[in-house]
Amino acid sequence: MPRPNRICIPGLPHHVVQRGNNKGATFYSQRDYAFYLDCLTEASNKIGVNVHAYVLMTNHVHLLATPNSPEGLSLMMQAIGRRFVSYFNKKHGRTGTLWEGRFKCSVVDSDFYCLACYRYIELNPLRAGLVRNPVDYQWSSYRYNALGHTNTLITPHESYLALDTTAPTRRSRYRALVASSVDHDYLYEIRHGIRKGLPVGNDDFRVRIERKIGKPLGSGKIGRPAKARAAKS
Repeated sequence: MPRPNRICIPGLPHHVVQRGNNKGATFYSQRDYAFYLDCLTEASNKIGVNVHAYVLMTNHVHLLATPNSPEGLSLMMQAIGRRFVSYFNKKHGRTGTLWEGRFKCSVVDSDFYCLACYRYIELNPLRAGLVRNPVDYQWSSYRYNALGHTNTLITPHESYLALDTTAPTRRSRYRALVASSVDHDYLYEIRHGIRKGLPVGNDDFRVRIERKIGKPLGSGKIGRPAKARAAKS
């Protein structure tokens, strides 16, 4: 089976997902989560990748990040992998791979889908039944984006900054946005994009990406067929 596309466009946000091998746990303790964030902060700063949102789940990681170079995401994830896997294996007395092959990513349309991707990422703990309110989950960017808690890892994306010119109102509007339900079509397209490595956006955005990479991404829309749109994601 061919590998999914790996498209990396400097200056545009990307949804990145990395899962544990065989769906195995990648974090066993509070220290594991904290150390991963240390690795992510160091690698993103060194390589030049702006991280806008994240969540660390029991056996996978979601990021929303904008690279400054075509190789930025790959270099960042490789650097995290080398440091974190070495730490994790030594601490927990294990050997071998931790992650399930290559990370997956999809480039996201800043204008229409970026904030939906913010919400999709930070609401993962609710969908998994771990918490009832995103503020109760320690290992995500929600407390920074919604409440202004200190977080040296995060660089706000322009879509988030456009919510308002003042930080308190911006955070208030973001909380209201997260509290509202995410459209099922958006959910589907975000999941479809990361699964297939396809751009997440409208047809115009997809055409722009095809022009940038110099090749077609296949025919048809990336969204659900009309019949499937009526069903829940």
